Amino acid sequence: MSARTRLYRNGVLELEDFPVADVSDHLRDPSSVVWVDVCEPGASDIAMIAEELQLHRLAVEDAVTEHQRPKLDRYDTHLFVTGYAVHLDPVSGRLTQAEVDTFVTRQALVTVRKSEDFPIADVVERWDASPDLAKHGTSFLLYGLLDVIVDGHFLAVQSLDDEIEGLEDMLFDELPKSREVLRRSFELRKSLVLLRRVVVPMREVVNSLMRRDLRVVDPAMEPYYQDVYDHVLRVTEWTESLRDLVNTILETHMTMQGNRMNSIMKKVTSWAAIIAVPTAITGYYGQNVPYPGFGQPMGFWVSTISIIVISGTLYLVFRANDWL
Repeated sequence: MSARTRLYRNGVLELEDFPVADVSDHLRDPSSVVWVDVCEPGASDIAMIAEELQLHRLAVEDAVTEHQRPKLDRYDTHLFVTGYAVHLDPVSGRLTQAEVDTFVTRQALVTVRKSEDFPIADVVERWDASPDLAKHGTSFLLYGLLDVIVDGHFLAVQSLDDEIEGLEDMLFDELPKSREVLRRSFELRKSLVLLRRVVVPMREVVNSLMRRDLRVVDPAMEPYYQDVYDHVLRVTEWTESLRDLVNTILETHMTMQGNRMNSIMKKVTSWAAIIAVPTAITGYYGQNVPYPGFGQPMGFWVSTISIIVISGTLYLVFRANDWL
């Protein structure tokens, strides 16, 4: 099994990339904290880690199963946390997700990534940027993981906001882009729905972790968890408002399309009325009976002048009523 490991002792990083089989040996020292990371593991790999840390069978089954809902499960000896990192493609407007399952014990943190897309390097960088907090053990490691996940949510919703602003500009463009507006609207709406599915449950996850009866968060780390929780709330509210905004854009687009169709129909009807004048006059004079001016140049000029005068009068009337 390919795994990445770290050993902290008294808040100091002492060892990296040691075998998973040595985890239980290191944990005999109460001052040690271990991190184990595996990517796309098999059932046997998870079973090996479970044996080392005495993990609950149900939590192990959830770690093997994909597409879990973001959640926090509490067991006698550990916690099980599921979260999703997200990334928005600015070109296509599609949102991609990367699941990570986390086992949290008093002395160990195990991250199980379902794909290489999860930014575990950013998590490690976040840990290394605050070595003074490493003395708080697994509550510090879990904070770094959640902070990276929530920051990713924040960046995604910010990118969606920028994309929706561009959609608004496209909506009121002088040159209509109906097909592009509809396609982009549905893509962004789909991405917002997916983002909401991972953001809203995360609010409850972070809130539950801050409960004092769980005794997971070190009191010194509570302000940091509160900061993560504030970001989760902002992302949740932002996501909800953007979803409403996309719906409003779609409704506005349909209304504008209806108004544009009405304007076109008025123009078509007005031109049809103007064209009907020469058709009626020439048709009337085309009867097989004598008419005023029959066989004389005067008849031609009377009909021609009538067509011009009546058609011009209709054109001016329609323009005055903004029908043309």
